Amino acid sequence: MTTSETEAASAGGPAGPKPEPRQGPGLASELVRAGTVGLIAAFVGFSSSFAIVLEGLTKVGASRAEAASGLMALSVAMGACAIFLSLRLRMPISVAWSTPGAALLAGSAAVDGGFAAAVGAFLVAAALIVVTGLWKPLGRWVSAIPKPLANAMLAGILLPLCLAPAKAVQEKPAVGLAIVVVWAAVGTFKKLYAVPAAVVVAIVLITATTHISAADLGPLWPKPVLVTPDFTAAAVIGIALPLYVVTMASQNIPGIAVLNVNGYEPEPGPLFGWTGAFGLASAPFGGHAVNLAAITAALCADENAGPDPRKRYRAAAIGGGAYVLLGLGAGAAVAFVGAAPPTLIEAVAGLALLGALGNSLVGAVTDPGDREAAVVTLVVTVSGVQFFGISGAFWGLLAGGALYAAKRRLPTK
Repeated sequence: MTTSETEAASAGGPAGPKPEPRQGPGLASELVRAGTVGLIAAFVGFSSSFAIVLEGLTKVGASRAEAASGLMALSVAMGACAIFLSLRLRMPISVAWSTPGAALLAGSAAVDGGFAAAVGAFLVAAALIVVTGLWKPLGRWVSAIPKPLANAMLAGILLPLCLAPAKAVQEKPAVGLAIVVVWAAVGTFKKLYAVPAAVVVAIVLITATTHISAADLGPLWPKPVLVTPDFTAAAVIGIALPLYVVTMASQNIPGIAVLNVNGYEPEPGPLFGWTGAFGLASAPFGGHAVNLAAITAALCADENAGPDPRKRYRAAAIGGGAYVLLGLGAGAAVAFVGAAPPTLIEAVAGLALLGALGNSLVGAVTDPGDREAAVVTLVVTVSGVQFFGISGAFWGLLAGGALYAAKRRLPTK
């Protein structure tokens, strides 16, 4: 057993995919590739939803300073968690804040007790995630998700973002087309550098067309604000329980599925437990929830992060480091990303995820017997339907799983 296998086994999960024959770029090129993907994952993850996080925290009573503190706490906690888990398991474990949880908060009203009561609810939700990590039947259930359905759910999650390049060309023809053309041209000669080239072009164009003053940047390092929690029944029922449900259903379960689709099979329980623990650490400073990532997990777990699956953990670890830096420099990051047109940032992410989308579509429909259930999963997931604040990814998996089970119970004609 290799050192990586020993470390992974001691952490409670398999070591991941077997190494591929060593071919292609050397160590330096592999590190550049992993670093580029990790930085893209962090940039995309932060920029695509930080505004929702700020809005959600504000809606439940946070002041501007408390909301900035919460954003910083979340960024540092999820970055540190990604570094810790990726290096410990030697797998590309990407960690994020709960975007659906933030959306849930954004649609809520301030509860009695103000932000202190909301922080108490954040602590309860994080504690419930830790408890879930200790409940082994859930881990076995997650591991039993059929691969075609997991692939279909992943495709449904990725498809809307992969449409972004076309939308960017329509909304901002000159800039959007420049990003796409550079990506295509560079990819024709060197696929490895296609997405990094598109990122560089996007940053240059955003910088050239946007004026950001020193006053806009504000303090580079927001001050952490420690909030004494207040535990109230109203906040637990109205915030903690819904936040726990949407985080597990819309983030942690899809996050495990994404890893499984890409050949990594860690034991789910410890991952849930550790993300919950880092969530507990961030909550007193305003962080609402830390959990496994799904979309950025696809970036770090597929071949874009390197030819050898056993070394792709570097991308997730580097992405975690970038999250920490974004959190510590939240003032500048928020100003720059907030000034950028969202369609351009999404366009870069969509280009980076095209390969993952293609792989997941193939995995979803290859087996004719499972194709119909997989398509149902895909359609419901991509539809964006939500019930009880839970996103379409969960309902897609539920609908496809019901059809999948029915086909195996009923006799075929």
